[in-house]
Amino acid sequence: MNKKPIIIFRNEMLHYSETFIPAQINSLSKYEPYYVGTKLIDTQQLGKAKVIVPFGGKSRIYRQLFTMTGYLWSGWLNRIKDIKAQLIHAHFGIDGVLALPIAQKTGLPLMVTFHGYDITSNDCSKYVPGWNYQTYERGRRILFKEAKLFIAVSDFIRSKLIEKGCPEEKIVVHYIGIDTDKFKPDPTVNRKPVVLFVGRLTEKKGCEYLIRAMAQVQSVMPEVELVIIGNGILKPKLEELAAQLLCRYRFLGAQPPEVVRSWMNQSRLLAVPSVTAATGDTEGAPMVVLEAQAMGLPVVGSIHAGIPELVAEGETALLAKERDFNTLAQNITYLIKDTDFWQKLSHKGQERVNTNFNLHTQTQALEKIYDSLIAKENKEVNRSPAVLGQLI
Repeated sequence: MNKKPIIIFRNEMLHYSETFIPAQINSLSKYEPYYVGTKLIDTQQLGKAKVIVPFGGKSRIYRQLFTMTGYLWSGWLNRIKDIKAQLIHAHFGIDGVLALPIAQKTGLPLMVTFHGYDITSNDCSKYVPGWNYQTYERGRRILFKEAKLFIAVSDFIRSKLIEKGCPEEKIVVHYIGIDTDKFKPDPTVNRKPVVLFVGRLTEKKGCEYLIRAMAQVQSVMPEVELVIIGNGILKPKLEELAAQLLCRYRFLGAQPPEVVRSWMNQSRLLAVPSVTAATGDTEGAPMVVLEAQAMGLPVVGSIHAGIPELVAEGETALLAKERDFNTLAQNITYLIKDTDFWQKLSHKGQERVNTNFNLHTQTQALEKIYDSLIAKENKEVNRSPAVLGQLI
C-alpha cells in the first residue's frame, strides 16, 4: 500500500521531553511523515525520518526572520511543495501559528494539536524570542479561523480552547497513546522504596510540594528515597530545598527513555504533583502518567488539568488538591505501606492503559482523523472551481 505523505511541523525538532511526538509518528501505517521546521535540537529522536529544514537548520538569522514575519525562503518552500503532502499537522499552538504561512502558500489543510501551555499560559516569550503574549494571541485568533482542525490532548484542553475562542465544531479530543510493548514491567526486577518524579523542573510540575511531602514521609519511613529525573530553571532552588528537608534523594538530570523506563520498573510509585503556574501554565495530558501505569507503577498526583482523565482515582492513582503536600504525603505513605493495595493499583493501571491508551489503537484513530480531514478538503475543492484555481 502506498503511504500518503503528510507534514509534521515542529519548528524546533525536538526537545528531550517530546518523545510522545516521534512515538505517535513512528506508529503511522497509512501515512508517510516528513518533519518540517527551522531548527534541529535532538536529531536522535527523529531516527530515520525525513527532515526538511532551511539551510541545514543552522541559520539563526533565517529562523528569526521566519518567526517574526512568516517569510518563507523559496528553496525551503519548494522542497516542502515537492513532498506533495496531503496535510500539515503542527504540534503546539505556537507552531500552528508559525505553520500558517506554509499552509497558505501550499494550499494544504492545517491541523494543530494543543498540548497545554500553548492554550493556558499567558506568557509565551520564553518559547519564541521576540514574541509576547499579545503577538501570540493575535496569531492564535487567525489560526482559529484558518486552520481546519484542532486536536485537544484532553477534555480539559478542549474546554480551554473553547474558552479562548476556538470554534467548538473544529475541536477533536484525542489522547496520544503509549507503546505497551515498550512500556511494560519486568517482573524479575524487585521494587525499591523509591518515589519517582519525571519531568522538567518548572513551576507547573510542582516538585517543590513533592519535596515537602517527602519530608513528612521520611520522618516516619527514612528508607524511602526521592529520585528526580529532569532538568529545568528551578533545579538549583529545588536542590537547596531538598538538602534542607530530606535525608535520601537524588537529582539525576535529564535521562534517555531507557533509563526512565528502568527507574519506573524499580520504583514504588510515580509522583505527579502538578500545579497551575502563576502565568496560568498547566499540563495538558502528561504522558508520564500513562507510561507509569503501563509499567505497573501506581500514581500519586494532583487534581490538575488532564491528569484525572488519565487515571482512575482510587483504582490506579491517588490524587490530592494542587499544592496540598500534606495529603500528598499521606497518599505516598499509604501506598508504600499497604502492599495489597499497591498491587491492586499496579494491575489496574496496566489494564487501563492497555484498554484505553494503547499507542497503536490511538494512532489508528488519529489516521481516521487524517482520512476525514483529507476527504472533507477534497470534497470542498472539487465543489469549488474558484478555490481550486486559487490553490494552483
